[in-house]
Amino acid sequence: MTAPVPPALQISGLGLQIGGATILKDVDLDVAPGALIGVIGPNGAGKTTLFNAISGVLRPTAGSIFMDGDDITRMSVAQRARAGLGRTFQTSSLFPRLTVLENVRIAAQAAMGGSYSLLRFPHRSDAATVLAREKLHAVGMTHKESALAGDISHGDKRKLEIAVLLAISPRTVLLDEPMAGVASGDVAGLVESIREFHRATGCTLLMVEHHIDVLMGLVDKVAVMYFGSIIAFDTPQQIMANPLVQSAYLGSAA
Repeated sequence: MTAPVPPALQISGLGLQIGGATILKDVDLDVAPGALIGVIGPNGAGKTTLFNAISGVLRPTAGSIFMDGDDITRMSVAQRARAGLGRTFQTSSLFPRLTVLENVRIAAQAAMGGSYSLLRFPHRSDAATVLAREKLHAVGMTHKESALAGDISHGDKRKLEIAVLLAISPRTVLLDEPMAGVASGDVAGLVESIREFHRATGCTLLMVEHHIDVLMGLVDKVAVMYFGSIIAFDTPQQIMANPLVQSAYLGSAA
């Protein structure tokens, strides 16, 4: 008899208190392998804090986090990355004074068993460079490989971050507001890059995003956060019709 496949991400009773203030409370979430999940909620609902707890930036004060059946609750950020967790942030985490190619090449070098050393620039034909160019091609950034990462547009920075993730092949990915600051004309291209990234890797992907119309056309299910808790987790259609979700958003605007 085949053993059941554990959730890609299983969060149980997760809580976080900072200075006596409750930031996360009783968060429960089971995400199936390969799912594409949106995380929404009013400002201050705890979305980025949840991602910080999952990725190890913040240590929860209650509950547990399992990834592919393994307990990662007390792991460091680096340990979680080695276990297959990838993360982008609201602000860019790229090396601005390195080229587009160099940013992806460093990630590819580390993923192939090397180091993140900036002192060992590769030959044009080495395996890490070949892999980096392949991932840049996948997000439509080949023509900008020689540009400095700090000089490209915000939308291209987001595509570059996806190329970096492609190079390290994480099994579970957290994208924190990938559309933030992206020009309206670049949104469609970035959405397609995210869709293709998910399709090509088969990874489990969770995405915080304020562009609700964009998100609803992209994800399988949506988790709604409100005052540090998840109040609904369902398909986009069911979420849009949920009176509790509507009340949460209307209440936040009052």
